[in-house]
Parts: sequence; structure tokens; C-alpha cells
Amino acid sequence: MPRIDRFINELLRRSGSDLHLIAGHRPTMRVFGKLTQCENLPELTGQEIEQMGFEIFAVESKEKLPEVKNLDFAYEMTTDTGEHRRFRGNTYYQKQGLNIILRAIPNEVPTLESLGLPPHLEKLTDHHQGLILATGPSGCGKTSTLAALVEIINRKKPCHIITVEDPIEYIFENKQALINQRQVGIHVESFQMALKGALREDPDVILIGELRDLDTIQLAITAAETGHLVLGTMHTASAPRTIDRVIDSFPVDQQSQIRTMLSESLKGVITQKLLTRKDGTGRVPAVEVLVGTTSVANIIRDGKTFQLPSTIQTGKKDGMVLMDNSIMDLLNKGLVDVEEAASNASDPSLFRKKPDPSYQMI
Repeated sequence: MPRIDRFINELLRRSGSDLHLIAGHRPTMRVFGKLTQCENLPELTGQEIEQMGFEIFAVESKEKLPEVKNLDFAYEMTTDTGEHRRFRGNTYYQKQGLNIILRAIPNEVPTLESLGLPPHLEKLTDHHQGLILATGPSGCGKTSTLAALVEIINRKKPCHIITVEDPIEYIFENKQALINQRQVGIHVESFQMALKGALREDPDVILIGELRDLDTIQLAITAAETGHLVLGTMHTASAPRTIDRVIDSFPVDQQSQIRTMLSESLKGVITQKLLTRKDGTGRVPAVEVLVGTTSVANIIRDGKTFQLPSTIQTGKKDGMVLMDNSIMDLLNKGLVDVEEAASNASDPSLFRKKPDPSYQMI
């Protein structure tokens, strides 16, 4: 059994989400959003971590790591309880040696209900073409949200779905849909190459693990405009900032054209944060939702994204909600405390007052 499995089993016993093996430190685990060092375990050296890594890395990773110094990978194992589990990993060098970070991936593809997300998000999967973005900080559940949407499509539409991930996380089983999953670095060289190829592979739906550069963003918008439903993630903190980030990625002389293209193709932006539960038993999502209505399209086309918060505020009938309103809903339901709500809000002053028990989000 690889030595790293010992630490993974400890992570799972603690119901943790992430394992940090850092050269010069004790193994550290993220449990319910908070990092905790394992006091019962010794500090690890860079050499020990490197030995553990080379026990589990694929041949391609072993060959690339000395050159590129930073790699994403996936790892599968059988736990002490006999359960098969998968993990998303990253390994990188720092001054004291090699580090390894692992994130546990649930075995079952999640549902919107199991994630605590609004059920009306399912309506986004009714579109046959366009762009849907899940955004937020690292570790907020963007990948899980898109997996839940893809699984909805998988259950109800006979279509071809291609996913491009780095690495592959959730494993889908074909139901109504035919699903092909590709991993960057193993099945294809880059996101850009995968997207260019996908346009010739008769897809109906394309899932992009991350829109991380101009080429990928441009190809995603092109695919959305040419009859495909494209789902992707971005590291942005709100729906308006997501729109600005997409447009600002392009040279100034192209931005007017991109605003027009985005206004026509954008179907929805889901921005997430995970807040610590008041009872300390885990975390709960707060969600901002922007739906690509006609009024939203006009705002994007005219370059007036500063108007989007008020449009979201008045768009409840279309399923839209502001992040602060979602957080207020969690506070009024007693799921989070005032300090947690205020520290995650755009306007903390709203949460220093006594919450209104009559408030209903949507």
C-alpha cells in the first residue's frame, strides 16, 4: 500500500476535504473549511513527500515533474473500509522540497439538492446552446455544481457531451447522453487543443474545467455561438465581475464585438461561496445567480455592467438573486451566524443589524 494512503485514510476519518503534505510541516487537513495540523503525526521532509509522490504518479507525471516543477494529477485508492475513492491532486516544489495537495472527490455525481443549491438552476439545462459559467474562489464547489447540471442533461437528453478537465474529477455513466471525458496532459495537450478538436467531434454539450486564458475563453464563446451548450468555471467573485473579466480578457479593439457575442450567448452565471455552518457540522453554499434575460443582454451589449446588481435584485421572477440576499437567507434560517454572514458579504453593514424574520429570498 502506498504510504500516502495512511494520510488519506486519516483525512476521510476526519471528514476532511483537502490533504496538505508540506515539506517541513506536519500533515495538514482542511475540515469544514478550516486547516488543522495533525499533532499526532511527525513533520515530513521534502524527500519523504517525493518518495510518496513517485509511488502514485503516472509515468507521464514522473517524466514531466523534474522539468515543469508543478503538475495536476488524479489518484484512486481503496480505503481502510474497502471503499474506492478518487482524489484530485497537485504537486509543486517550494524552498524545502516537494509538496502534495489532494482533494477528495465524492464517488456519486451530486444533485442540486445534495449541494444545497436552488432547484430552479435546472432550468439552465433546458438551453440547447449558449454559455453557463460557475464562478467563485477555489474550493467553493464550482466543479460540483457543473457536474450536477451535466448529470441533469445526462438523465433527460439523448445528446453528446464532451468534458475537458485537468484532471478528470467526477466520473459520469452514460444514461440518455453519450459522455466522453478528456484529461488535459493525458488525453490532449491543452484546453485550447481540446476545444478546437471538440468542434469537429459532433458535441451538443461541452464542459470546460476552467476558462483560464484568452484562447480558451474565445473558443468557449465561439462554441456557444455556433450551436453548443458550453459550461465552464472561472475564479471571479460575482456575476458582474465575471462579465467584466471575460470582456477585459480581450484586446480593447475587440471588446465591442465580444460584448455583442457574450450578450447573445450568455445563459447564466452562478457565483458561489461556502460559509461555515453555525452548528459547526460543515459548510453551506451562498449563491448569486444571473440569468441571461433580454435586459441583461442589453446591459452587456451597452457596456453598463455596473447596472447588473440592480437588475439581479429586481429579477427574482427569472430566478436571479444577489449574493448578499442569499447570505441573508442563510442567516434568517439560522444556518450561519452574524459574523460569518458579515465576513462573506459585499456590504457587511447589512448583517450587523437584526435580521428580518419575514425575509424570503425567492
